Formats: sequence, C-alpha cells, structure tokens
Amino acid sequence: MSTITQPITVEQYDRMIETGIIGEHDQVELIEGRLVPKMGRKRPHIQAGKRSLRALSKILPPGWHVAKEDPIVASDLSKPEPDLSVVRGDVDDYKDRDVTTSDLALVVEIAQRSLTDDRTVMARVYAASGIPIYWIINLIDGQVEVYSDPDQTSSMYSAHVDYEPGDTVPVIIEGRELARIAVADLLP
Repeated sequence: MSTITQPITVEQYDRMIETGIIGEHDQVELIEGRLVPKMGRKRPHIQAGKRSLRALSKILPPGWHVAKEDPIVASDLSKPEPDLSVVRGDVDDYKDRDVTTSDLALVVEIAQRSLTDDRTVMARVYAASGIPIYWIINLIDGQVEVYSDPDQTSSMYSAHVDYEPGDTVPVIIEGRELARIAVADLLP
C-alpha cells in the first residue's frame, strides 16, 4: 500500500496550535510543509543569541525591533522561528497579526548542529520568501556568514560573504548600512 503525504499549510499549522494538537511545549516549526523538530540549544548557542540580541538592539533606529525565536510567515508552507529577526515597527504592532517577510530586514540563525540545514534548507526558505539579508552565526567555524540579494525564482541568495573574528559585519536595513558589529560581539 502506498501513501501520499500532503504538505501542511500555515493555515493548517496555526489551526493545529489553536486546537492543542501542537502544544506550547512541542518544539517544532513548519518548514516547506513539514513539521520539523527544533534542536535543543547548547550553552554556546544560548550565549551567542544573547550577545547578538544585545548588539543588534543597541544599533537599531526607531521603527525597528529585534524579535527572538518569534515565528514568521515565510510562505503558505513555511512558518520558521529564526533565532533572531529584525522587524519593522513596534512589538505591539504584531499583537493581532503574524510577522511576514515584508516586515523583515534581517533574519539570524545561530548554527552549531544545524549548520548544514541552515546553509541549505533555511537559506532556500528565506531566499524564496525574499528576506533581504540572512546571517548564519556559525559556531563551528567561528564566523558570521552573510547572505544577501535573494533570488525568489531560484530560491537562492546571489551574494555570500564570510566574516571572521577581527572583522565587522554590516547591518543593512532597507538597502542602507546603519552600523557595523564586530564578529567578536556576536560569538560566545
């Protein structure tokens, strides 16, 4: 007997949460129509998240905020929860609606065990949705990988630069460089 697996839509996923099929302690996110388990975080991941949140929060202009592990609607089949995202507006602007890709300037994934998936699956999801800038804080190699210029047709970013300790990473919002953050300020 063969089985056919249908992808789960964001609408179905949200309904599963509302009805309790997916509970608040279930560590999953919707990626390309599939429920994907979220990996547990080790101390370096947690520390990099705190440091990155602090660094980004210091330099954002009014009208932007940093969200931590909040879901974003990337497509009809994907609702990832990036480690950090730079979101237009105030947190209260989203009390009655989800963050969508048009609200975002930047998403950040902190990668240790998830590095391969973050470079492939998540880069594809974020590029396809048109998120302008995608950072991977790569804890394995001690660097920050910056992907930009998304091509929604190919679901790929056309530009990629790696920043090493000693370098500074540009923070670009709406095509304008606001500031630079030292790689050392992002890594644990």
